[in-house]
Amino acid sequence: MTTIRPMTAADYDQAAALWQAAEGIGLDDVDSREHIAAYLARNGPMSFAAIDDADGRIVGAVLCGTDGRRGYMHHLAVAPTHAGQGLGRSLCQACLDALGRAGIRKCHIFVFARNVKARNFYAATGWELREDLMVMSKET
Repeated sequence: MTTIRPMTAADYDQAAALWQAAEGIGLDDVDSREHIAAYLARNGPMSFAAIDDADGRIVGAVLCGTDGRRGYMHHLAVAPTHAGQGLGRSLCQACLDALGRAGIRKCHIFVFARNVKARNFYAATGWELREDLMVMSKET
């Protein structure tokens, strides 16, 4: 059994280890302990951790936040030991429910084009590919 609860800054080490081990998740300097703690503080209880009830370790994690208009979900990962049990779907739904409570009606995700497994997961769970948009980035 697992319990899904809001993520806290104290979850960073286990969540970061899960993200680093996950195929298709890209981490960089903005995923440091300090940046994730600030993200969690700014976005309230919209990010979630799935806890294995038997040993208390984090077996799933997702970041979620909002700009006040749209929601954004990042770094959804589930430990291989818990894959295929619907945990990814439950974590997604927890994020969508939290966004809905905040009055946010649309959520976006960023998925590497090469991450076929993630693209298939999201398509199977009702996410729609937006081919009319491109992401552009610039260092500040």
